[in-house]
Order: sequence, then C-alpha cells, then structure tokens
Amino acid sequence: MFFGNICASWYNKREKSDDMPNFKYLVSRVMKMDYKTMFSKINSIHHKTHKGRIAIFNDMRKCAVKYGAGYMDYDLFEMYNLTDEERDTYITRGRNNDLIKKYNHPEYNHLFRNKVEFNTLFKDYIKRDFIDVNHCSKEDVLEFMKKHSTFMAKPVVGTCGKGIEKINTKDYSSLDEVYSYLTKEGMNYELEEVIIQNHDVARIYPDSINTVRIVTIVDDEGKSHVICAYFRIGNGKYVDNFNSGGMVAPVNEETGVVLDKAIDKKKNLYERHPATNALIKGFQFPQWEEALKLVKEASQVVPEMRYIGWDVCFSNQGPVLVEGNEYPGHDIYQLPEHTHDHLGIWPKFTKAFKK
Repeated sequence: MFFGNICASWYNKREKSDDMPNFKYLVSRVMKMDYKTMFSKINSIHHKTHKGRIAIFNDMRKCAVKYGAGYMDYDLFEMYNLTDEERDTYITRGRNNDLIKKYNHPEYNHLFRNKVEFNTLFKDYIKRDFIDVNHCSKEDVLEFMKKHSTFMAKPVVGTCGKGIEKINTKDYSSLDEVYSYLTKEGMNYELEEVIIQNHDVARIYPDSINTVRIVTIVDDEGKSHVICAYFRIGNGKYVDNFNSGGMVAPVNEETGVVLDKAIDKKKNLYERHPATNALIKGFQFPQWEEALKLVKEASQVVPEMRYIGWDVCFSNQGPVLVEGNEYPGHDIYQLPEHTHDHLGIWPKFTKAFKK
C-alpha cells in the first residue's frame, strides 16, 4: 500500500511539468529504496526541525515528484529549509540522471571508466607517460620503472581513488620485486608518471595531486559550456577524493578563484589547510584560461559523451587532465555550507541549454 500510494502520486502528477524527472527512474528508485535509512533521515530531520514525521515524509515525496530529489538529496541539501523556488535551483540525482541519459551514450562509458583507454584517447591532454602492466611485456614495464623511479599505480578500472598507490622503487630490493608485486593474481594496474604540481597549488597540500573538477556540457549545436568548478584537496592521503578523506571548495568557473572554505565529508570547514596552514579561500588558480580551453577541447573528443566532469591538475607545465567522469556527481557542488544564498547550480545548466 505504501509503495502504491507513492507511485500513484507520481503517476498522477508526472505530466504537470515538462521538467519533471523520468517516471520510470522514480519508480525504480522506489523499488530499490532503503526504507530503514529513509525513516532514519526523517527522524533526524524531525529532531532538528521539530516538524512532524508525516509532514516531512509528504514533503520528501513532493520533492521527489517535482525535482527528482530522493531522501538523500532532501537531507543533504537541507530542502526542509528551502522554499519551492529555491529547491527548483538544485540539480538533484533525478535531474542528473536525466542529463546523463540524454547526453551520454552508455556504449562509450568504457572510454572513461578504463584508465588505459582514457589515457590513450586523451594522451594529448594528460601529457605524461603511462603503461598497462598486464598488457605490456615485462621488459617494457621495467623500462618504465627505470625511467620513473617513483610512479602512481592505479587499478585500470576504479573510482573514488580506491586502490591507488604511490610507489617508490627504492623501497624494494629490485625492479623484479616491484614487478612481482604489481602482477600478483587479481591485480590489474596501470602505471603513470607522477605529475609535478604547480608550486602554488602544492603549497596548499603537497602530498597529493590537488585537482579541480570542471563540469562541461555540449549543447545540441555542439558548443561546449563550463557549468561549474570545485577544488578537490588531499588531506592525509595520496588522493584528493572527497570520499577518501579529501575536502572540496567551490571555484568561480569564470575566474578560477576559490570562493569559500573547504569542507570534508564530516562537515568540518577549513579556511586554511590543517596540515600546511595554507589559505584555501581566495586562492587564485594559475593559467585558468588554459584550463578552460583544455576541458572545452577535451569535451569535443567523444561526441557521444557530452556531459563530463573533468579532473584537472595544475602542473608545473600547465593544466593537464587527470581523468574524466562520465557520471558527474551532483552533490558536492551544492552543499549547504557553500550555498549561503540557498541557490543550487541548476540555473547554470538551463542557461547553457538556452544559448
């Protein structure tokens, strides 16, 4: 009965707005929903706001219908504190999935998920050496290690920085020992030359490559638009991923200036980096125009993939691509701690569509 009431409500309202999220997607989300977690969120919001649980649930359902916001979006973006006009400015999971479905052809996802394929296709934009351990001869891999005594070892297919290692061959008795480690059963590594960061960026946190996620979308006329940008900063690890202990801060996509404090997944805010005391808010990225040119050019390489989140590193030789994400996230760009005006980034998409 509970499931039926939700679906009936969505079905009855689905034709009232041209901007309404895909009905099949909404139904699939209901089918897969973790109701225990949802009710936990409702209880948490109830204790914070003192609103009734039924009222919160009905408001969640309304946001799902009108804006494609599931209970996670509702809680993360604190939609219970927003007006309907403010809610409509957020790119939700439903809206994000609709964009991916419209602009990205799934048959080409592998070009972005497989690091070897990505680096091969975008070699003019990554500007560094790499090698596929399992599909190259041992001699070639050893030659790579002789040339690069320190390198990054990345799982060929992986996300969120999981499994990435920084390897120094001097920590092993021989290159043969390193090779044995990299070719253990079940391992599938791609090796990359270490990027030397721009010294100003490295001063903020030198132990990881600190990238900027720049989101682009290519409109129906083939023009590339930069939608938003976010600074991703390492904190205690070799990677800058938000889900692996890193932090994020919004960047003005036109000027390359960091707009606000950084935040980590535990919602700690940092005006300065805790490890280096370097100022984060107000930082100006060098060669920002070159970075925008880089992602706009890269967005034209695979015409079938028109909505991508690019991770750009500012190296000592200029901006370079680290990777491209065929499923750009929607959450970190609109965190309440950074949206002081209660406005999300959805208008930036709609503005690009109208150009």
